Amino acid sequence: MREMAPVRPFNRRKVLVLSASWFASGGLLAGCSPRAPIFKSTDITGAAFAQDLKLTDHTGQVRTMADFRGKAVVVFFGFTQCPDVCPTSMTTLAEVKRLMGDQGKQLQVLFITVDPERDTLPLLKEYMTNFDPSFLALRPEPTELKAVADSFKIYYRKAEGSTPTSYTMDHSAGKYVFDTSGAVRLFSSYGTEPGVIAEDILTLLKSMDV
Repeated sequence: MREMAPVRPFNRRKVLVLSASWFASGGLLAGCSPRAPIFKSTDITGAAFAQDLKLTDHTGQVRTMADFRGKAVVVFFGFTQCPDVCPTSMTTLAEVKRLMGDQGKQLQVLFITVDPERDTLPLLKEYMTNFDPSFLALRPEPTELKAVADSFKIYYRKAEGSTPTSYTMDHSAGKYVFDTSGAVRLFSSYGTEPGVIAEDILTLLKSMDV
C-alpha cells in the first residue's frame, strides 16, 4: 500500500494575507477613475483663456458657446481675403468633418474674422458656403476685436498694402477645440493633418460619453 503524503497544516494567516492582497488589488481596480484620454494635439484642459464668446454670426444671430452644448466645437481666427492659410485651414476642417462620418454631426466649426472692417455678414456667409454649410462665421465689431483676440490669446496685426483697402492681416493660425460642455480642451497647430484632428475629436467625444 502506497504511503500517503503528509497533509500540511492549514496556514490561516497566509490565506488571510493573500485574500487581503487580492481584495485590495480588486478594490484599487474598482475604484480607479477612467484613464485620461490621450491626444495628438496639445492638451490645454483647464486653461484660463478661451472661456466663452458673444458674437454675431453670419445669419445675424448672437452666439455664445452655450449654443453649441452637446457638440465638439473648433474655433479658428482668420479673414476672407486671406490668400492661403485660411482657405487651407477651412478646407482641412471640412475634411475633418467628412472623416468623422456620422459623428461629424457633432462637430461645429466657428470662423472668427480678424478683419471686421471688410468682412461683412453677407461676405462671411458666402465664404462659409465654400467649405461647409454648417460652418458659422462670427464677426466682432472693430471695437470688440482686440478684447476677443486677447481672450483667446490670438495675435493679429494689419499689414498695410499699396492702397487703404488692399491691406492684409497677419494672425495666429492654430485651432482651439472645445468639448461638448463648452470647455476648451485642445490646441491644434496650423498644418496638422485632418486625420489627426478627426481622431482627437472622436477621442474627445468618446471621453465625454463615459
